[in-house]
Amino acid sequence: MRPAAAVRPAPVTARDIPGNRGDLLVLAVEGVLLVAAVAVGLALNRRGVGLHADAAPLYATWRPHLGWGTPLAVLVAVVVLGPGLRWARTARWGPLLAAGWLAAVAWTLSLALIDGWSAGLARRLTAQAEYLHEVPGVADIPRMLAGFTDRILDFQPDSWSTHTAGHPPGALLVFVWLDRVGLGGGAAAALCCVLVGATAAVSVPVTLRALGAPEAARAVLPFLVLLPGAVWLGASGDAVFTGVVAAGLALLAVRGPLAALAGGLLLGFALHLSYGFVLVGALALVVLALRRDRRRAALLAATAGVAGVTALFVLAGFRWWEGYDRVVERYYQGWATDRPYAYWVWANLAALLLSAGPALGPALRRATLAARANAGSLGDGGKPVKRATALGPTVLLPAAAALAVAAADLSGMSKAEVERIWLPFAVWLLVAAAHLPPPTRRWWLAAQALTALAVNHLLLTVS
Repeated sequence: MRPAAAVRPAPVTARDIPGNRGDLLVLAVEGVLLVAAVAVGLALNRRGVGLHADAAPLYATWRPHLGWGTPLAVLVAVVVLGPGLRWARTARWGPLLAAGWLAAVAWTLSLALIDGWSAGLARRLTAQAEYLHEVPGVADIPRMLAGFTDRILDFQPDSWSTHTAGHPPGALLVFVWLDRVGLGGGAAAALCCVLVGATAAVSVPVTLRALGAPEAARAVLPFLVLLPGAVWLGASGDAVFTGVVAAGLALLAVRGPLAALAGGLLLGFALHLSYGFVLVGALALVVLALRRDRRRAALLAATAGVAGVTALFVLAGFRWWEGYDRVVERYYQGWATDRPYAYWVWANLAALLLSAGPALGPALRRATLAARANAGSLGDGGKPVKRATALGPTVLLPAAAALAVAAADLSGMSKAEVERIWLPFAVWLLVAAAHLPPPTRRWWLAAQALTALAVNHLLLTVS
């Protein structure tokens, strides 16, 4: 008589993990962290310590205000919290994604308009430190790329502005290309940032669905729409970075080597948008490990895409590794020398909390509990790929994003302003929201919306 086949235990889901009290305890810890970061920040600013952030841990100034975006933002939040949540569970996939993107655009624009059209959008990207400041001087793109590294260091006549110097030339190229196609100026650039940044609300659910988690994709989408970090998506270059990284990872997840190649091309370009995106490699490896088909072919195609983009930049005269070496030196020519690591290494986490929202801690707690339960059910004999499949994207993607954030934080190269700099990782941290119990999701989502509204009405944020 043949032995009965072993039955694989069903994965642990949000419904299987009790403990709303534990969620509230994590929420209390988040509150203590935030209060401590604000209180210590106020004390350090009063003592004249060089935090260079008037509303530490955020790079902002205290300025309570209302705007004509206020009722619009409240309306968007009410719609998402009401019919939006129900529709996310039942709507057809294509229309749901379209509605999610439109809602994310509406949320981001309404938050920006609390500060007014000029301060919130049109003049947001026109400051001396921004990329647009350099666009008029780029008459010859090949020449700009060939001499880009030579202009990174400060205190020389032709030094790049702060944001341009702090990033590879891909970031400046985005705005140069916009100008070349007739979308020059602050308003057009800001609107493009909003439109591209909002695509993360589509790309992340597409990734989850492609990796075999369709219910999680529907559960997470409203959290991406009402992302508190939308305060900084509208408008900053980091909105473009967020959209590009998310789209690249989504293309890695869907079937077919051509999609993987396209994903590699986007991630290769992302590597030339920000030096910190070398950490996106952790997310990319998770996506490739969780793919349902042809993992090796996808890995080769994606690698070819990244290598191809890098080769094009090298042929044009820019070498990523040389630029990074100069950026480290430029970083400590500026405010980083004054900003105390001992404060920012933990206050950064409070800033991330305001960008990702209070649901982040409870969501990560539940994802961790689910990981322990599902990993334990495999025993000791599971292969790495099978273990990854059992843990699933709602555990491994937030874990990879948390690893990237921890590395960036400990490096000392991210002292302050992480509420926007870490947005490309924050949207993947929120994948853990799929583990929040369905009956509580509306309340957590309301807390997310209230966080964004409070930040945008109490502070005047700076890109």
